Amino acid sequence: MYLVTAAEMGQLDRLSSSDYLIPSIVLMENAGLRVVESLRRHLQEQVKGRRMLIFCGKGNNGGDGLVVARHLLNQGAEVKVFLLARPEDLRGDARTNLEIFQRMGGRIFPLLGESHLQRADIALLYADVVVDAIFGTGFKGAAMGLPAAVITMINKARRDTVAVDLPSGLEADTGRVLGPCIQAAWTVTFALPKLGLVVEPGATFTGRLEVADIGIPQKLVDGQHFSHHLVTPAWCRSHLPGREAGGHKGLYGHVLAVGGSPGMTGAITLAATAALRAGAGLVTAAVPRGVQSILAMKTTEVMTCPLPETATGSLSREALEPVTERLAQCDVLAFGPGLSRDPATVELVKGLLPRLQVPAVIDADALNALATDTGILAGKHGPLVLTPHPGEMARLAATTAARIQEDRLEVARKYAREWQVVLLLKGARTVIAWPDGQTFINPTGNPGMATAGSGDVLTGIIAGLLAQGLEPGVAAAVGAYLHGAAGDAAAATKGQHALLAGDLLEYLPGVLRDLEGAPGGT
Repeated sequence: MYLVTAAEMGQLDRLSSSDYLIPSIVLMENAGLRVVESLRRHLQEQVKGRRMLIFCGKGNNGGDGLVVARHLLNQGAEVKVFLLARPEDLRGDARTNLEIFQRMGGRIFPLLGESHLQRADIALLYADVVVDAIFGTGFKGAAMGLPAAVITMINKARRDTVAVDLPSGLEADTGRVLGPCIQAAWTVTFALPKLGLVVEPGATFTGRLEVADIGIPQKLVDGQHFSHHLVTPAWCRSHLPGREAGGHKGLYGHVLAVGGSPGMTGAITLAATAALRAGAGLVTAAVPRGVQSILAMKTTEVMTCPLPETATGSLSREALEPVTERLAQCDVLAFGPGLSRDPATVELVKGLLPRLQVPAVIDADALNALATDTGILAGKHGPLVLTPHPGEMARLAATTAARIQEDRLEVARKYAREWQVVLLLKGARTVIAWPDGQTFINPTGNPGMATAGSGDVLTGIIAGLLAQGLEPGVAAAVGAYLHGAAGDAAAATKGQHALLAGDLLEYLPGVLRDLEGAPGGT
């Protein structure tokens, strides 16, 4: 599903009117109607007599809110509209809808100063539902003054609140919240979801997201070139590798998982097993010689391969040739889980990357090794998927994790282009950036997945998908979705606090099964 910026949505609105002759007031009418329909579902069709408070700004978002107010009034609800402006300040379609509402007997209560807040505060005590139509997609920065006081008052009242298009106080393009912001129970957004609704912290303030059709021509949408996408079940299903009736293990790819060190065999075990769970035909785990026997006892279906090690038991520089030889017989490299930061192992990482002829997933200590010389990434290499968490990304970009988190989307896009890699930046609402500038936001996953080994499972899932022939960018996006969905399924039965990385392996088959058998959709 496409994700749009405020400018892209504005362009769609303008072209709908200029090229398709759809009056803007028709789009506003449709937007308001979709919110009313959502409210009716929320109230189980019991609208008559319900107390509805609608807070409107003076722009088009406020105009949408006035359409909502008009239809709710017409359906017997008790409607109060609080306007954060003087009625005469409204223009265009918003002004028209205000006058229609008034002619129908609706009352407008202007909120022009703190002395006006008491009436709204009292009304909130008895409201069944609050409609937020204060700020629209053009909002940037922090809500201040009276709007900030109103937003704070609405949140404090703890009434079910539906946001019209997006919660007031949220930046449409970034998801940033720099001041008071409506905490919506749900948001009805129009035509296409705005980028800020699906990245954090915006996604938290958005609540449940509904995307409503307001009549923007699909032909117009399809003719645009949008860069941002939301990963959906239907999209994943359309890219899920098929299984042939006469297929055999060699047809589904061979993953070489390289990593492990004393005390860290669990990481490479999780990654290797996840690659098999994701559908790879064969997986070999190549580990330091001293831990091979441990790995062999931990796994049944995974083959193992001993490699030269240092005096401390980590992979040595001498492992370069054996790994290169093994890769000639494999389709994908998964590199990094449990690897260690031994200086000799760091040299192995730096030596192997320029030799790569197969796609590779680079994670954990392999990323930390590259952070000592990112010039390797800027040079020639095979197709790479990097999967850093914010701390690892900060080391790669020579900055801080806090800076990375300030604009995750732009960080991922910048370095994916600069290094010509697929960059998967882990965290709440994982970002997957492709070298061509396209980005994908993954909506699955939960805080319970913040546990040791979870990232190793992700590495294995992506490697398993690559082995079956998916392009690196697609494998990363589908892999992130599967990984998060498995975590959600596990948390639904085991809870978030008790979640283990191994639980993801347990629940991954069910997620894949559901995708395999799911009908089409979005």
